Amino acid sequence: MDAGQPEFGKIVVFGTGLIGGSFALGLKAAGAVEEVVGFGRTPSTLRVAQELGVIDRAGINPAHEIGDADIVLVATPVAQMPEIFARIAPYLGPNTIVTDGGSTKGDVVAAARAAFRGHIGKFVPAHPIAGAENSGPSAARHDLYQGKKVVVTPLDENNDERLDRVKRAWALCGADIYELTPEMHDRVFAAVSHLPHLLSFALVHDLAVRDDAELFFTFAASGFRDFTRIAASHPEMWRDICLANRQALLGELDSYRAQLDDLRDALDKADGERLEDVFGIARQARREWAGS
Repeated sequence: MDAGQPEFGKIVVFGTGLIGGSFALGLKAAGAVEEVVGFGRTPSTLRVAQELGVIDRAGINPAHEIGDADIVLVATPVAQMPEIFARIAPYLGPNTIVTDGGSTKGDVVAAARAAFRGHIGKFVPAHPIAGAENSGPSAARHDLYQGKKVVVTPLDENNDERLDRVKRAWALCGADIYELTPEMHDRVFAAVSHLPHLLSFALVHDLAVRDDAELFFTFAASGFRDFTRIAASHPEMWRDICLANRQALLGELDSYRAQLDDLRDALDKADGERLEDVFGIARQARREWAGS
């Protein structure tokens, strides 16, 4: 590579919203990419992405764009990924690397194996741990990944060069890179991400469908706002995540239900000592995690 030449020539992004758009803007801000080509479900979204400078142009046919791409990022809801993998599989070039931004890994890896088959080594799974309630190209930010974690879940078939290229792309966006197996990734995120979203959606839904919902929301304050912030997240995306990781999520939900049953029993028995014990352990763990 010549001095001053960007590290990546062409990047192709499927899904030009928060995750994919911020990846593109991060690489652009770093001067690390020559051209970003975007694919999406609606021409209007791609037009907005181009107007905002998230992408340089919209792609029309994967057959014309994938073969000479350095990296293809699939940043759509996970349920859309199998179809996209199948569309691009025939056109992978010798130097093309495919990665993803999905919040689950087991299902995504299985879909990639089915589509890419003997070329599965060209797929390096990843999950950027960054997000916001807003979606679409207008939500994309060049600094979204600054100081955020990106978990890469390498496959046995990935060689060091491809793995390093994907890590380098995320690092150029400012991210801190971690590695987990796909299986461990899904266990961890069922507990610390997917379950909290499920609980937040459930609480807001419980209030929203009551006849006197307006009364409850009138008096909801900062505690309710903090706990339910993530219930403003994208319903389609979180539907897909919950279904994709349902086995690990069911296990975490059962564990949480057991915790709730324990607390209910303590309330029923007016066992203040048990309540304080649980609250104290939780408080200490939360403070240590938050650094306070």
